[in-house]
Amino acid sequence: MDHTDSVSTEPEFTGPELAEPYLREVLGTAGLAVEYVRAENNTLFRIGEDGAEIPVVDFAGGYGSVLLGHNHPAIVDRARELLAEGTPVHAQFSRHPYANRLASELNRIIHRELGTEEPYFAIFANTGAEAVEAAVKHAELDRGIRLAALQEELAVHRERAREAVASGTATVTADAYARLGSAAPAPGDGFDALAEELTRRNAEQLARPPLFLSLEGGFHGKLAASVQLTHNEAYRIPFKSLAAQARFVPRERPEALKEIYAQERRVVWDMTVSGGRVEVTEQAFPVFCAFLVEPIQGEGGIHVLSAEFAGEIQRFCEEIDCPVIIDEIQSGMGRTGTLLASSQIGLRGDYYTLAKTLGGGIAKTSVMLVREARYRKEFEIVHSSTFAKDSFSCHIALKVLELLEADGGSAYRRAAERGEALRAVLDSVRADFPEVVKDVRGKGLMLGLEFHDYSGSSSPNLRAAAMGGLFGYVLAGHLLHRHDIRTFPTASALSTLRFEPSLHLADTEISQLDLGLRDICAILRDHAGERLMGAPAH
Repeated sequence: MDHTDSVSTEPEFTGPELAEPYLREVLGTAGLAVEYVRAENNTLFRIGEDGAEIPVVDFAGGYGSVLLGHNHPAIVDRARELLAEGTPVHAQFSRHPYANRLASELNRIIHRELGTEEPYFAIFANTGAEAVEAAVKHAELDRGIRLAALQEELAVHRERAREAVASGTATVTADAYARLGSAAPAPGDGFDALAEELTRRNAEQLARPPLFLSLEGGFHGKLAASVQLTHNEAYRIPFKSLAAQARFVPRERPEALKEIYAQERRVVWDMTVSGGRVEVTEQAFPVFCAFLVEPIQGEGGIHVLSAEFAGEIQRFCEEIDCPVIIDEIQSGMGRTGTLLASSQIGLRGDYYTLAKTLGGGIAKTSVMLVREARYRKEFEIVHSSTFAKDSFSCHIALKVLELLEADGGSAYRRAAERGEALRAVLDSVRADFPEVVKDVRGKGLMLGLEFHDYSGSSSPNLRAAAMGGLFGYVLAGHLLHRHDIRTFPTASALSTLRFEPSLHLADTEISQLDLGLRDICAILRDHAGERLMGAPAH
């Protein structure tokens, strides 16, 4: 079918570039400033110089948003039905039964994968970063409520001790002050001085901002809070004063968990009465608000969390009562063969965030799920969104889940099978070009191919691209213009190309990628950067 007549015939806008002009300039440097006019299945179309459509195999897949393909017919039909029916998009602060159906269906699948019956309550949002922000806010609300309960407990214990001293059934000894490393006060001032000192010290701890844990290489968004949980300093440091701070845990180093805990652990001081004496004791202070984990780091270079390290994280967080937020925004929704990639490694979250494919490539929607044991109903009042939980996006998401679950979950099986076929080609390229390709990583249809460092290349073009942070983008530009393949490097590991195609990935498209990657590898092997289309001139 000829689609050229469906392309807009309006003259191209010739006004000044005002929509992120610098980004367009950077993309243009690598040959990626291309307009796509149509999309279907695993293909995007651009217009060539002769006015005809050029099909481009999409291995970027909307950064993981189109597992079911561009403009899936069943999803498009459902969208048309909803719009034709006049479905209410803006009916905030009312009953949303479709959102409840969506939450229930997500629970049904998650219960199957986790082997649990504990419900997860849903808070809907619009983007992945917003879902992370909602999880972070909820975790801090929960921590605040626990802190308030702790303060109340300390106050009750202090009053009991005061009453015991006043009635003569207990005394304050020098040992209580020694526990604090302080000298005992003058006779008669014992209890009040001790209570004042404990209150002062505890106030300092209670005023501390929350501290988050996140993995090195992790990416959780670029909003005010989520960017502080993202490891990439270029994204995080300019805004470090805006939000709570994080400690970044080295990947696959379980001993680092105890090291960080020892460095950051804090306590509050309590009073108890025992054997006729007022004693000073410690209670743990919940300094850690949450631990954010991606089962597969999308922007950090497609690093897969091992089951062993996942187990260490789970045990560590249970010991210190720190909730686990599992970021499945890029890895979830069936991309690795199950709804949750984390379920394959035995990791269970207190929170989950899902987005991207949840919207079927059409709706902009996301969800934050909180297990019942952690859920705070107060959050529903203090957090809201104008566009979240609307009828259109919820019904589209329900259609997505229906398609994933159809035929006994054949979409999950296809994601795993197509992923294995794609992985086989990437492994073959690495085996044939070990001096060029450093590693192949990932799972299912979320794979990455990492190249060796070319900042010391004899080719001025390759050297300039590597040192200027454009290496992966230049490779992507060559694949686009020479082989009609669309992909990008991962945002925080620019020597790693990502491959996140849809379930429609065909063997012919895998072969097309194989040819393109071998072309690139030959250029890199020969340090022939001048042969790369779009390579920066020396």
